[in-house]
Order: sequence, then C-alpha cells, then structure tokens
Amino acid sequence: MGQLDNKIALVTGASTGIGLGIAERFVKEGATVYITGRRENELKAAAEQLGDRAVPVRGDVSDLADIDRLFTEIRDRSGRLDILVANAGGGELARLGDITEEDYDRTFAINVKGIVFTAQKALPLLDRGGSIILLSSTNASKGVPAMSVYSATKAAIRSLARSWAAELAERGIRVNAVSPGPIETPGILGLAGDNPAARRRLTDSFTTQVPLGRMGRTDEVAALALFLAGDESSFSTGGEFFVDGGLAQI
Repeated sequence: MGQLDNKIALVTGASTGIGLGIAERFVKEGATVYITGRRENELKAAAEQLGDRAVPVRGDVSDLADIDRLFTEIRDRSGRLDILVANAGGGELARLGDITEEDYDRTFAINVKGIVFTAQKALPLLDRGGSIILLSSTNASKGVPAMSVYSATKAAIRSLARSWAAELAERGIRVNAVSPGPIETPGILGLAGDNPAARRRLTDSFTTQVPLGRMGRTDEVAALALFLAGDESSFSTGGEFFVDGGLAQI
C-alpha cells in the first residue's frame, strides 16, 4: 500500500523539474494526480511518463479562466481534492537597474497571483485533512543579486502560508511552505542559456555555496512534499520546510 492510496492531488507546473518529480512520487504512492503546465508537448510527455494515474490539464496559472477550467475538470472527474501542491512559478535574472514593468508583472502574475487564486478556487473541493503545499525558495531568506523580484514573490508565498494556515485551521486544512535551494532542473540550468561552459560555471557557483557541496535532486524535494501531503505530518501547519543542503541555514 502507498502512503497516498485513494488520494486526489493537484500539482501545478508539473511538466518538468520539481513539479514533475513531486507528481511522480505521488503517483508511486497511490494518488491520482492532476498535473498542469503551459506547454502542451511537455505536459503530454510528462503524463505519458507518469502513467494512467496522471491527468494532464493544460493551462496558465496567471489566467483565472484556465484555473476555473482546471477545477471544473477536477470536480467533474473526481469530486474532491485532498492535496494541492502550488508549484508553478518562474523568474528571470535582472538587476535593479534593468527590471522592466513587463518582468515585474509577469513574475508576480505567475508566482503570487497564480498561487492565490489556485488556492482560493481549490477550497470548495478541499475537506478536513486536506494539505496545501506552497513552493517558496531559499531566495526568500537570502539576498541574491539580480533576483530581487523573484525573491520578493517567494517571500510573499512564505507569508501566504502563514496566513492561510491560520485561516484554514478550523477547517482542518494544513498549509505549509517548501523552500528548495538550488535543485538541478531544466529551469535553473536554463538561467545560463544553452552554453555548456556557462552551465558548468552556474552549477559550480551553486555547489560552492551549498554546505553539502552539491545541487539537490527533484526526488529530494518530492520526499519532503510527500511527508507534508500525508498523515505523518498531521500536526504540521504554517511551517517552512527547507530542502537546501544547508544553504539558508548555516
């Protein structure tokens, strides 16, 4: 028996990277997992990789019509939701003097607006015992050059987890934040573009900062998400859980 047998989960931004790793672990533990992503081909490939218990729903979390369509499908097919992992997000490198209004609006629309309304529209389907997991970042706790806008959105996510945990406690719904450090994903490697030498320099810079001396893996984030999704974390809410090799701790 899996730890999530008969559970219904949603993982946003699950076409690749951390979201895909979490969805894969949830499927292995017995859950039916709805996955979202903006890119049709990558979402289809992820669903094929995950197997029959994965249900792909293409959409953009910054678009409220897409969020409505997502939850209509979950309600019509499953009737409820037990676990929400609000993972969809992104950001770009930009120093203060180079930030544009478009950069700011796009990053906040995906990382903050998307999480707010995904969580809000999930509420009618969540019942006592439900778990909401918000993906923040160690950037919320550290000053990182050229990532101020992204970091601000991740700090907002940490704050949302506290507020929603207080609001939803009487309903028996737990809310926690997961803050990964540098995890080896297509998204983080993409910050260096397609140049192999630039990617090596990027990964080297991360590994020198991390006390454990390496980048993390998506399955390590997924293991923490599994703990927060299941009954073993039944007395944990409002918390921030780091999976960062000690980056923000030491």
